[in-house]
Amino acid sequence: MSPFLLGILGGMGPLATVDLMQKIIQETPAQRDQEHAPVVAWNVPQIADRQQALAGLGPSPLPDLLYGLAQLNRAGASHILIACNTAHHWYAALAAASRAPLLHIADATMDSLRPVQGERIGLIATQGTLDAGWFQQRITALGGQTLAPLPEEMRAWFVPGCYAVKRGELRKGGELLSLLAASLTERGAGRLILACTEVPPALAAIDSPWQSIGIDPTRALARAAARLWRDHRDRAAMA
Repeated sequence: MSPFLLGILGGMGPLATVDLMQKIIQETPAQRDQEHAPVVAWNVPQIADRQQALAGLGPSPLPDLLYGLAQLNRAGASHILIACNTAHHWYAALAAASRAPLLHIADATMDSLRPVQGERIGLIATQGTLDAGWFQQRITALGGQTLAPLPEEMRAWFVPGCYAVKRGELRKGGELLSLLAASLTERGAGRLILACTEVPPALAAIDSPWQSIGIDPTRALARAAARLWRDHRDRAAMA
C-alpha cells in the first residue's frame, strides 16, 4: 500500500496553518499517538499577500505557492491541503503542478453544509474569494441562495478584522467580524460560511454567539483529511 502523508500548504497566515493541524487532530478518532494522521506542513509566511495581489496592488503569490508545493511533493505528501481560502484562486495551477492530489476547501465545506435547499447562506470571505464565486456556485447548485457582505461592511468590518487577526489581535478582530456576522443574519442568513481562515479563531476568541450558526471551512477540510486517513488506516488493517 502506498504511504500516506498529509501535506499542508500554509503560512497564510501561520495561525491558520496551526488551526488546520489542530482540527485534523480533533477530527481523528484515536486512542494513541500512532493512530493520528501523519502530517507535514509548509508553514512559511513569506508569501505575497493574496488579497493585495487579487486587488492588483501587489505581486502574485503563485511562485511562492509553487515553491512550497514542490517541497511538500518532495517530502512525499500523498494528499495536499491549502490552509487559506483565498489561495484557492490559484488552485488549478497548483493542482496541475502537483504529483499529489489537492483537496478543495469549498468541496469539503459543502459536505458539512448540506442540506441547503431554499436556505439563505451568509458568506464571510475576502473580496478575492467572493469574486471567484466557488462557494456561491456550489450553494446555488444545492438550491440555496448566498448573502454576501456589502462593500461598506467589507471596508468597515471584514478587512480591518482580518488584518487584526494577522497582527495577533484576535479579540479586536473577533469584535469586528462578529458585527459582520450579525449584519448578515439580520438580512436573513440562517447559517454562515466562515470562508476566511482568520474568522473562526477570531470569533472563538470572543466566544461570539454567531459561532453556533457558522460553518468552518477549515474544520470541513480537516474532517475530509481525517476521513482519508481513516480509510487508509482501515485498508491497511485489512491487508
